[in-house]
Amino acid sequence: MGTLLISDLHLEPSRPEMLAAFERLLAGPARNAEALYILGDLFEAWIGDDEDSDLSARVAAAIRALSGLGVPVAFQHGNRDFLLGGDYAGRCGMRLLGDMAVENIAGVPTLLMHGDSLCLGDSAYLAFRAQVRNPAWQRAFLARPLAQRRAFADAARAESTRHTAGTAAVLMDVTPDAVRQAMRERGVVRLIHGHTHRPALHTFDFDGAAVVRCVLPDWYETASGVWVDAQGLRFETFTA
Repeated sequence: MGTLLISDLHLEPSRPEMLAAFERLLAGPARNAEALYILGDLFEAWIGDDEDSDLSARVAAAIRALSGLGVPVAFQHGNRDFLLGGDYAGRCGMRLLGDMAVENIAGVPTLLMHGDSLCLGDSAYLAFRAQVRNPAWQRAFLARPLAQRRAFADAARAESTRHTAGTAAVLMDVTPDAVRQAMRERGVVRLIHGHTHRPALHTFDFDGAAVVRCVLPDWYETASGVWVDAQGLRFETFTA
């Protein structure tokens, strides 16, 4: 069936139906995949690998069951789960990717990104991103008790909701120049990312080549993803 890519599931205890959909996907169609890539925001919030919730345990078990069958699973950090580290990845049996990873997918070198770093118009978010991606900030944050980290995550989510509501949508979308620069630097003709929640397949000419930018769907309403094989890319919605 090809390679499966998903992102922006935003799993959290208040949306048990999407956790169940994720478990069904990994116990069903994903078992036929050549590989599974999760391009960030698997969780609505991640406060450290010592997270002890039932949600984190069930997600780890589902991914471990899939990877244990020989389906490679790779994870890329999003803007909500950038603190997910090697300990939890090890529990899941999945590989951690860098922020800009080039992977050979169906014979095509493909740039994979969460996509938030491409939104150059959202300066307030980029400032916050620079702060929380700083290793010193992360060490200090992870040294706090779980209760404090949960409180910070709740406050950050509330602020994110206010910021999204008060910011023009165009500023939260990717910047074309950032897309072109990323693709040129990596020498690729295909980019797949999430983050913007605007699923689409964009094709355009760039540097004399026909290139593709695929935006993955989110899981706020339905469980969806993109399959990639030798014939191309196709969106699919997963049902029970």
